[in-house]
Parts: sequence; C-alpha cells; structure tokens
Amino acid sequence: MTTETAKNLTAEDSPTVPAPMDLPAGEEINLDASENYFNRELSQLQFNYRVLKQALDSTHPLINRLIFCCIFSSNMDEFFEIRVAGLRQQMKYGREAVGVDGMMPDEVLAEISRVAHDYIHEQYDILNNVLIPEMERENIHFVRRREWTPQQAEWVRNYFEDEILPVVSPIGLDPSHPFPRLVNKSLNFIVELDGKDAFGRETGMAIVPAPRSLPRLVRLPDEVCDGGENLVFLSSMIHAHADELFPGMEVKGCYQFRLTRNADLELEDDLEDLASALRGELLSRRFGDGVRLEVADNCPEELVQFLLTEFGLTERDLYQVHGPVNLTRLMAVSGLVDRPDLTYSGFSPSIPKQIRSKDSMFDAIRKQPILLLHPYENFSPVVDLLRQAAKDPQVLAIRQTLYRTGVDSEIVEALADAARRGKEVTAVIELRARFSEAENLELASRLQEAGVIVVYGVVGYKTHAKMILIVRREEGRLRRYVHLGTGNYHAGNARLYTDYSFMTCDESIGDDVNKLFQQLTGMGKALKIKKLFHAPFTMHKRILSLIEREAELGENGRIIFKFNALTEPRLIKTLYRASQAGVKIDLIIRGICCLRPGVPGLSENIQVRSIIGRFLEHTRVYYFGNNGRPDVYCSSADGMERNLMNRVETAFPLDDASLAARVREDLDTYLADNCQSWLLQSDGSYVQSQPVEGEERFASQLVLLDRLTGKP
Repeated sequence: MTTETAKNLTAEDSPTVPAPMDLPAGEEINLDASENYFNRELSQLQFNYRVLKQALDSTHPLINRLIFCCIFSSNMDEFFEIRVAGLRQQMKYGREAVGVDGMMPDEVLAEISRVAHDYIHEQYDILNNVLIPEMERENIHFVRRREWTPQQAEWVRNYFEDEILPVVSPIGLDPSHPFPRLVNKSLNFIVELDGKDAFGRETGMAIVPAPRSLPRLVRLPDEVCDGGENLVFLSSMIHAHADELFPGMEVKGCYQFRLTRNADLELEDDLEDLASALRGELLSRRFGDGVRLEVADNCPEELVQFLLTEFGLTERDLYQVHGPVNLTRLMAVSGLVDRPDLTYSGFSPSIPKQIRSKDSMFDAIRKQPILLLHPYENFSPVVDLLRQAAKDPQVLAIRQTLYRTGVDSEIVEALADAARRGKEVTAVIELRARFSEAENLELASRLQEAGVIVVYGVVGYKTHAKMILIVRREEGRLRRYVHLGTGNYHAGNARLYTDYSFMTCDESIGDDVNKLFQQLTGMGKALKIKKLFHAPFTMHKRILSLIEREAELGENGRIIFKFNALTEPRLIKTLYRASQAGVKIDLIIRGICCLRPGVPGLSENIQVRSIIGRFLEHTRVYYFGNNGRPDVYCSSADGMERNLMNRVETAFPLDDASLAARVREDLDTYLADNCQSWLLQSDGSYVQSQPVEGEERFASQLVLLDRLTGKP
C-alpha cells in the first residue's frame, strides 16, 4: 500500500472474493450460491478502510484528517474485540459456522490477517509520512526525545517525577512476580534489564503498565518552546526515564506493546437477574482471551516471541507498528491545540419554523407531524418535548426506551423530574448496548432513585427501538404524543450522527407504540399493530412483501434503502429477484454489505454506495415507489439478521406527503453525491465517485448543511 491520494480502492487492495460465475444463456442463477455473497467480516474491514482513506482527503481540515486516522484505530479495536474474537471462539469450541459466502472461520481469519496487516501498515505510513509532516508545516509538532532541548528535557523530567513516577507500577518478572494480567487495550512496556536489585534478584525482563489515568499526549509549556504547538507522548517520557523505575539496574531496552482481548459478553437466556449477571460479566471483559498483539517494530524478536507465547497468539495475530501502539488516543490533539482553522467550521443546527413559532411542543405536533434530520436540525426539540411533559400538569404518563443516552443527559434529567412530580414514568433500558453496559447500569440506578419504573426489556432480544410515548389529558380525553427515531437519545451523538426524529399524535401510531410498550413491560401474545413494522414479529415479513410488490411492477418498480449494514440472506435474495424483474434499486449502505451488485442476470439493476464524510451516516430509510404512490418508512433497524430477528425494532411510515417527499429529496441528495460516495463493484472493490470533467463537486453532507442550516 502507498500513501498516494488515489481514490480507487481497487480489487488488489480489497479482500479476496470469488468471482461471479458465467452461466450459459437461459440457465437460472442459483440465488443461494456462495459466490453471490460477500463475507460480512471482510466487508466490515473495507468500511474501516474507507474511513482511513479520509485521512488523505485534503477537502477535510487537517486535524479532522488525523481524527479519521484515529477513528480507523477505534473501529479496528472493536473489530478485533468482537468479530475476530467471535471467529476464534467458534474454532476454540468446535462450533465453526459457514456463512452464506461459504467461507470457514479459519479462512476468514487468514484473510482478515492479510488485509488488516496491509491496512494498518498503510495507516502508519499515512500518519508518519503525510499527516505529521503536514502538521509540522502548520507549526504543530510531536516532539521526539532526540529533539528535546535542554529546557524541554528538564521539564519532562519534572513531569515524570511529579505526575508519572508516583502512579506507575513496574513489575519485574521472576518466580514471585508472574506475568501480570494486563487490561484490554492498555498501553504497556516490556523492559530488558541487566544486573541485580537490592534483594539480589536477577531478572532479565519487567513489565511497565502505563497508568490509564494519565494522558497519552501532553502539551509542552510555551516557555520551554520556540513557538507553535508542541506535544510530547507519554510513551516518550516513560522511555526516557525507564531507568528511574529500576534504580541500580541497567535498562537495555524499553518497547511498547498493547494486547486486544475478546470484549464480547456472553449471558445466558435463563437469567434470574440480568443486571447482576451483567455486572459480573463486565469485570471479565477487561481480561478476555487475547486476539491481537501490537508491538513497536523495534522490539527484539525474542521479546516479541515471549509476548506471543504468554498471550497464546501466533504470528498471524502480531502487528508490529512504526509509531505509538494506541493511535486512538491521538484524538486528544483537537483539545490540546488551539487551531480552529484546521478543524471543521462550526454550525448552528436549525429549528423548523413550525416549532419556533410555538411555545408548546404539544401545540406544534397537533398542528402537523414533525420530522427532523439531525445534526443539521437541532435535537433540542426532542429534549424540549420531554421537559415540557415533565412540567405539564395535564401529562399523566411518559414511557421511553433508552439504548445509548448518557447518565448526565438532559433526557434523563427530564424523566427523573417527571417522576419526582408524580407522573407515571417508565424507562425500558437496554443494559446490553455494547460498550455502554456500565453506563446503562448507572443510568438505571439513577432513574430508580427518582421514582422511575425501570425495566430491561426482554432477555434474548435487545431493545433497539427508539420510542417515547407521552399520555396527556386534553379536553376531557387522553391523547398520545409519540417520538420515534432512527438513532439514540444521545445529544452528543445527535451532533455527529445523521438521524431522523419523528413526532406525531397520530392515533394509530400512538396505539401501536402503546402496544409495543405493553409487550416490553408486561407479558402476553404479540398484539396486532396497525401502522408500524416491528421486529422480531412483522418487520422482516413486511419488508420482503413490499419488495415483492415492487418486483410485480417490473421496470416500473423503484426501491431505495438506506442502511448501516445489509447482511440478511433472505432480504438479499428478495432484492436479487426484484432486480431480475427489472426493478431499479439503489442501496445507500454506510458499512457492511454482503450483496454483490452489478452481476448480469442477478443484480445488474442494483447499485450500492457508501457515503463517508464529516458525519456518521446513521439514518435508516425504506423507500418503495409503489407505482407513483410511494411508501416511505424510517426505522431503527438495519438489514441484518440481528435487527430483523433478534431485536425489538420499529419502522414507522411517513403518511404525510410533504414529509415523505422531503425524505425522498434527502435520498436523491445522497444519490447525486459525486465525491463522498464510494460505489461497490461486482468484484468487491469500492471506487470513490469523482466529478466528471466540467461537473461541480456535489458533497451530499455539505449540500444538506447548506440546505438545512444555511451555513456550509
């Protein structure tokens, strides 16, 4: 791999995929054939790579390009913690499962290793040879040990003695000090030693865990620098003063390493107490089986082999890197340097006039249903709806699902306030939201202390639906107000993720949402739902039937789906059949896609694109042309087995013609993107769109920013 700013992710760069078969004329294609599907894990790797490629895109500000490089690291961490760990678990326990792509777990792991090594090598190449030099030119310096001036070296020594030495715990390896149990993804050093200590002990090695409480980047004071922004790595400071951790002994070498562990949680379905079981599992997450070892590339071979043996890993799991082993922590740069000219310009999310002109959210919703597209439009109306409901004496009850929210969020405070005011407040908290489990346990405790009724949904089915139900007495009758969304109730995410928020007092939708809450908090048979699709009961079947309806229209059919991922085999096969019938299908899929587009006789009418830009594309939309009378649904669910079969999800219709037309306009904006859009080829490669000669750049996210906020 090179650091050329080439836009194409060619077949040579991509994971190996089987070629589609050429069939004799007239012979029917086998929709179940493995060559018609891409591997899920390898497709996810390609998404991570598209994120990394943003670090080379000069249309992004420089610091944000560095952040894209860091996001790639974060994505790869989770990929190894969950996906690679899952494949290794299958092999460990003899439960190998072959996917629709026909690849065995060991084959997938081998291909992951090959591709991931290439991608990570390129990441460090981009960091060392592109980003850091460009930051140097902008007077932002990562000051290496060999470059420290005497004044800087003295400042580092004082920092080491005052801030690092009191909290670091070096561990010499000998019979009374076995190899320590290191925390998942922690920064550590393996140290070569010579000599004897005060007790006469002689050991050749020690481990130094870097305290997790310390920043990995520290800004040097201006008074010891000659100008600019000057940053020094914690690892450099520990390297420089490693001998002070082992007084009287010779430090022959000090090398960074980092172990990634299995971080998935396994909970049985017959639990008596989900919260207690989850608390126990969270402790084990930090110390799961090792799945990847990252080591500085100057570490001696014998030490590398020692670490591999200690963690039960092989060369396939080893990543020797030229630079810091924990690049995710470089995100701190944006908070350490004052260079707003090198980051995205700020913008003010808009609030539609329909809401601005009303003092009451209830009045605004009664007048017309409201649709917001975050982050271009403000998330505050959702918070205002709950705040007003908490204080409104006419509101009797509030029910809400919470997946990722944050303990200190205004949403949580509004629910707690409503409960303290005597309203009936119920929160369905999904404790198993990955990597938010501890936060959600704390959230549950806080809400319970305020008097909120807290339930944890249904064991075995994550509650991923985003729903608020408010019951209000108006003119002698009860009216239900509803919020439904494609994303989480997290104000921070609403500034970074694109998501739809829908607010309505439609009676049928209110009744449907009420029934869904009954299912979540009580027990009984599935209730009849009028307007919503709901997983795991009706959503999959309804989506397939609407695709089949479009297929009956043949070339007059039209389908546009916007997902984060598409993996479910029956959904893919039904889309293949629709394509064979002549239906034009556009799939806007940010991440994983197992469908192979553009194959003659199978999917030549399907185009797949991935939009990568400033915001994380997160909206889920199902658009069916219906012969000129379109059906438009927004949803919490992606096109994955877990969403459609193993989670509680909702899809809600936009019956209001103006709202449906607005969503279609948004979809058309994405389809017109000619610079942030990556097109999936039938061979599995992705090619970034480019304006043709004479054509202006059309970046969908920038267009939406301009359209909805008035500020590009």
